[in-house]
Amino acid sequence: QVQLVESGGGLVQAGGSLRLSCAASTRTFSSYAMGWFRQAPGKEREFVAAINWNGGSTYCADSVKGRFTISRDNAKNTVYLQMDSLKPEDTAVYYCAAGDSGSYYYPEDFGSWGQGTQVTVSS
Repeated sequence: QVQLVESGGGLVQAGGSLRLSCAASTRTFSSYAMGWFRQAPGKEREFVAAINWNGGSTYCADSVKGRFTISRDNAKNTVYLQMDSLKPEDTAVYYCAAGDSGSYYYPEDFGSWGQGTQVTVSS
């Protein structure tokens, strides 16, 4: 299990930007793929973005492609989610996850989760 702590959420107007960070407490951070998921009230948790162990491959949901960027800094044990051109429908709790299954798109692909950070986009 990897302990993950998200930060950077908040309230922003539509069209604005936020950068989420997720700090991991593990000596083997670079061995994990990292992902971001989100969950809005009354909805299932959904995939947002993922990045492989060295940052060489990234994956984004169609709904955020071109607006969100995932990146990682293995020296700092941190993964980021840069969110630009935010929309009200991006409002959700955002969760960071770590996994080593080799797959990236489903919650069950990840074994460790953070507590989540709220992102609210006002219209």
